[in-house]
Amino acid sequence: MHILTNLAKQIIDRKKMIMELARADFKKRFVGSYFGIVWMFIQPIVTILIYFCIFQLGFKSTPPIPDTSYVLWLVPGIIPWFFFQDALQGITNDLQEYHYLVKKVVFPVELLPVIKGISALFVHGCFLVIMLFMFLISGRAPMLTWIQILYYSFAAMVLAMGIGYFTSAINVFFKDMAQIVGIALQFGMWLAPIMYWEGMFTERFPEYASVITLFFKLNPFYYIVAGYRDSMLTGSWFWERPMNSLYFWAVALLVFYMGLKLFMKLRPHFSDVL
Repeated sequence: MHILTNLAKQIIDRKKMIMELARADFKKRFVGSYFGIVWMFIQPIVTILIYFCIFQLGFKSTPPIPDTSYVLWLVPGIIPWFFFQDALQGITNDLQEYHYLVKKVVFPVELLPVIKGISALFVHGCFLVIMLFMFLISGRAPMLTWIQILYYSFAAMVLAMGIGYFTSAINVFFKDMAQIVGIALQFGMWLAPIMYWEGMFTERFPEYASVITLFFKLNPFYYIVAGYRDSMLTGSWFWERPMNSLYFWAVALLVFYMGLKLFMKLRPHFSDVL
């Protein structure tokens, strides 16, 4: 547990530096681009439109929540995935991107994943504003549970950082790790019920309903997707899913600890390879 407390102390002591570097990282994404920050939204919006055309216009999919359009059901599930994907890919490549900082003995390299995570969080904040605007113009009355999105955003960031500590450390020595992460994210998007809901399978195979439900819930990102939809659509609080909450945090903290431990073990060799 020493490495976790030490990381927390580093974050608190250097919070000003972390925020400055995170803002610089966010701005750096759009340097030299004519449309700047607009590009940040184009691909996700196009992705949402594609799934809307396929599932609602094509398959005539009906969300499991009454009086809810497919888009309003899809958006709270896919926006946290965009954040998780952006954060994990950024963290995986952070040591190569900031190799000049890695080679500085005095710089705490373990803060780079934190900086990348916060940079991705800035982007996520913009998408959250868009999502809230969509719900308001669609006639949805604000609910107190909307604030719970902050909790689930933090949960997604912890999970991304935990995996990211592992992938970024390995990526220094095994350059194909970034490609593996990209492929795994493509599969991961379909393993989490984002574009569809598990009821499509449990209703078709009722004899295996419990097994199918367990399969989906074993994926820790299921908790985040369900949580966003609970917050925005059903008005349910996270403590109403006590077992899911306990399972998620047990997995997320274990992954975080193991990833950070590996990162710190390999840290002395980063500058030699980079």
